[in-house]
Amino acid sequence: MTSRPVAWVVGGREDVRDDGWGSVGAVIRVDGAQFGEEALYGLADFSHLEIVYHFDRVPADRVETGARRPRGNPDWPLVGIFAQRGKNRPNRLGVSRCRLVRVEGLDLYVTGLDAVAGTPVLDIKPYLAEFGPRGEVRQPVWSAELMRAYYVAETD
Repeated sequence: MTSRPVAWVVGGREDVRDDGWGSVGAVIRVDGAQFGEEALYGLADFSHLEIVYHFDRVPADRVETGARRPRGNPDWPLVGIFAQRGKNRPNRLGVSRCRLVRVEGLDLYVTGLDAVAGTPVLDIKPYLAEFGPRGEVRQPVWSAELMRAYYVAETD
């Protein structure tokens, strides 16, 4: 299977780190060699996007295939790689929901995208509420603790 980026993240955060993504603004620049502006027609009518991207800065030898404690925290349980959303995943794919601020040509201005500058974007989808969870959502306490500051606005 071969994937080709459809866009790249421009601007926003340069360094790879957790937390504080809520106020981070960035541009998703669609590849003009593959797509014209018509590929984005109607996208501005949506408030949020789902972005599939490649964790391209994770070296292959750092990929996790078993279990670990999220963020190395000894207070959290040992959980398998598919029971967490860490970047060291087998195919190094990330999925993020972000707010679409505006569309200008082939540039999508977004906030809250947790991908750093230069990240290759593999797909762009409008977020539809109907694709959200149906019924009650359940998750372990440790995951809520981990996410507590993830989308909080940075203060530095």
